[in-house]
Amino acid sequence: MEGQNKSITFDGREIRLTTGLYAPQANGSVMIECGDTSLLVTATKTTKKEVSDFLPLICDYEEKLYAAGRIPGGFMRREGRPPERATLISRLIDRPMRPLFPSWMRDEIQIVASCLSLDERVPADVLAVTGASIATLLGEIPFHGPMAAVRVGLIGDDFILNPSYREIEKGDLDIVIAGSPDGIVMIEAGANQLSEQDTIEAIDFGYEAVTELIKSQEDLLKELGIKQIKPSTPEEDKTLTSYLEKNCSKAIDLVLKKFDQSKEERDLELEKIKLEVQDKIGSLKDDNQLKILLSENDKLMGSDFKKLTKKLMRSQIINDGKRVDGRELDEVRKISASAGILPKRVHGSALFQRGLTQVLSTTTLGTPSDAQEMDDLNPSTEKTYLHHYNFPPYSVGETRPMRTPGRREIGHGALAERAIIPVLPGKETFPYVLRVVSEVLSSNGSTSMGSVCGSTLSLLDAGVPLKALVSGTAMGLIKEGKEVRILTDIQGIEDFLGDMDFKVAGTEKGITALQMDMKITGLSVSVISDAIKKARPARLHILEKMQEAIDKPQESLSPHAPRLLSFRIDPELIGTVIGPGGRTIKGITERTNTKIDIEDGGIVTIASHDGAAAEEAQKIIEGLTRKVHEGEIFTGVVTRIIPIGAFVEILPGKEGMVHISQLSEARVERVEDVVRQGDDVTVRVREIDSRGRINLTLRGVSQNAGMPYPEPTPTPVAPLN
Repeated sequence: MEGQNKSITFDGREIRLTTGLYAPQANGSVMIECGDTSLLVTATKTTKKEVSDFLPLICDYEEKLYAAGRIPGGFMRREGRPPERATLISRLIDRPMRPLFPSWMRDEIQIVASCLSLDERVPADVLAVTGASIATLLGEIPFHGPMAAVRVGLIGDDFILNPSYREIEKGDLDIVIAGSPDGIVMIEAGANQLSEQDTIEAIDFGYEAVTELIKSQEDLLKELGIKQIKPSTPEEDKTLTSYLEKNCSKAIDLVLKKFDQSKEERDLELEKIKLEVQDKIGSLKDDNQLKILLSENDKLMGSDFKKLTKKLMRSQIINDGKRVDGRELDEVRKISASAGILPKRVHGSALFQRGLTQVLSTTTLGTPSDAQEMDDLNPSTEKTYLHHYNFPPYSVGETRPMRTPGRREIGHGALAERAIIPVLPGKETFPYVLRVVSEVLSSNGSTSMGSVCGSTLSLLDAGVPLKALVSGTAMGLIKEGKEVRILTDIQGIEDFLGDMDFKVAGTEKGITALQMDMKITGLSVSVISDAIKKARPARLHILEKMQEAIDKPQESLSPHAPRLLSFRIDPELIGTVIGPGGRTIKGITERTNTKIDIEDGGIVTIASHDGAAAEEAQKIIEGLTRKVHEGEIFTGVVTRIIPIGAFVEILPGKEGMVHISQLSEARVERVEDVVRQGDDVTVRVREIDSRGRINLTLRGVSQNAGMPYPEPTPTPVAPLN
């Protein structure tokens, strides 16, 4: 078997493409490689047997642990349910690909990106997105491409193209930009309170690199002699469309201009109009073409009615500058927020509502052992901040089975998680593992940003010392020809009938997360820049409303939350604390009834519901790890008597021996003649021998002149900035 190879030199790196060799029965396939990261990406199209009113596109990212030379954990020792990260990359592929397929296409399309080898210097996700475009083009599937994606990082003042995992962790920005020849189609970003201007410059920098990859794909098609199939809209029967425009436009327009009605009232009015015109068509005697058309496709009526509603709503925004609820284009819906709404059995809680969107967020404080272990290809082995998002059917007034979280729930939870991480306190300041759950109680657009706001309030209510408050809003867009209107705080109908859903989260200082999805084939950087700038006053307005509910962390934690003490020891002394076979640390936990975790870097975390017990455990550990110097004087307790001397605990958990000859200036016949077990004595460190043993003396030392045990000094909790 022979394939065709092509290399693309990109930002000093070589991207290698192999076509015509792997997966020969897929419509299109490509092996895309950079460094030691290798992905096989395939695109397959089959004719859908049943009539559908949407594009049945499936994008899957397959992650196998053999790619990193690892064997899966668990009893089965094989991959099972996709890890969260794989689900997020599947969404990352889907989001820029979906708007580039023609709106009329109804064939089943599946794109599968399989990571076969992973190099920690080359993340696989952006390669998978670009590979999806190449496989689709090679498969000669109608597509408004090419499309490509790049990642941009920021270290210091310098933007970095496609940074490594380590550079991503070290930098202040992690943004993925995907684009087509028509502009940017997708953005996914996390940032460390980056200014709007810096964020815009990063997007511009990234799109320039995207255009290079698009040109490389066009060159590849020419070399292979493949002609790209440019989608052209097939001719449609306009009979029903024309009839609806003639008979429904006025009625729909009147409903859309009733600005004082609720969402439910508007939906009922529109449904009534649709049913009336449907009955009218059914009673027609002289027009059988409409009846035949509807009998052949029972979904056509609903689809064409939605298209007409969309057209009229967009026209109202473009021409009148008014939205369906009467708001101005830059106006935020009414906001209410409250914290501490649940009993303190729940460590922190908050309710955030914007218009009809309502989110209940709760915070749970856990110990370091509650961190989530990651069994995927990401170099990070654990997560200490978890954000889970739930979207029950009652939130939109529907009934359906309640099952495990889908891709949408996982994606929205990850976005809210990314928005909050930059303002979380460090481990040494606040060593808790945090889990936030956002329950969407009512949905009418922008529930993910409602989750960001509710989570911030909930974390403060739990006493978490955040560096700043985070708020978020969703920006929308209506584009008709050269006319562009940007909408602030979009609601459900504007998301469904609009061209863009652009979520922007951040603090007063700057942006912490972005997520942009398109329904058109691309937007210019200038339009995106305008949307980012217009999001700022909306975010600040929302922040003000949030601060009215709670503006700083609660001074005390819930009485039902665990108490943690965190401090650092010399990493070389970790073995001393653990002891042979773990006996020392086990003895401390049993004696104090605490839970102790020690990280490789020397950070010790003690968990207990009894603060005094945690302090006692800290005192013991600090005693074990405190370095003792010759000449120091301590007051300690005699713990053991042996014929040749006495052992004295000079620090918690640390003993030294006083030889019988060092008990007194005079000769001593029996140790018990001078000291007994349990006596308090003041001793001086005479020497520390080559094996680290501490030899003490009472000679020449005034009793009760020593140093007491050092008191534990827990790291103070930083106040909210």
